Amino acid sequence: MEQQLAAHGLIALFVVSFLASTLIPVGSEWLLVVLLTQDYNPLAVTATATAGNILGACTTWAIGMWGGVYLVRRVLRISEDSERRAEQFYRRYGSWSLLLSWLPILGDPLCLVGGVLGVGFGRFALLVGIGKLARYSFITWVTVHAVN
Repeated sequence: MEQQLAAHGLIALFVVSFLASTLIPVGSEWLLVVLLTQDYNPLAVTATATAGNILGACTTWAIGMWGGVYLVRRVLRISEDSERRAEQFYRRYGSWSLLLSWLPILGDPLCLVGGVLGVGFGRFALLVGIGKLARYSFITWVTVHAVN
């Protein structure tokens, strides 16, 4: 499977990065690293992964904004406990907490809570985008320096 995804390059990275922040509990970092070790352009790889992950987070935000409990529990499979923890974290730190949307376990619920609590889309996308870009940039930087 790794070879098939790597063969499709940036398109596969976009799809995996999108899914990683929405419906399917899959990581995208491994494919980013694989593509970087296959001499893909680091800027293109970082931009593709970031764009896919941001759009996935925006989908989660939209589900929080308009989707209701069914989509939250059945589609995203976010437990009440995870949602409660994210909401407490969000209420404590405000929308700035969205900078941490890249974190495993807490990230998807934070995006969902951003939608549930009605965070404006522009502010949401900016803060989530900064966090996700920082993560993928760091992984790219480490990988490129480790390979060279």
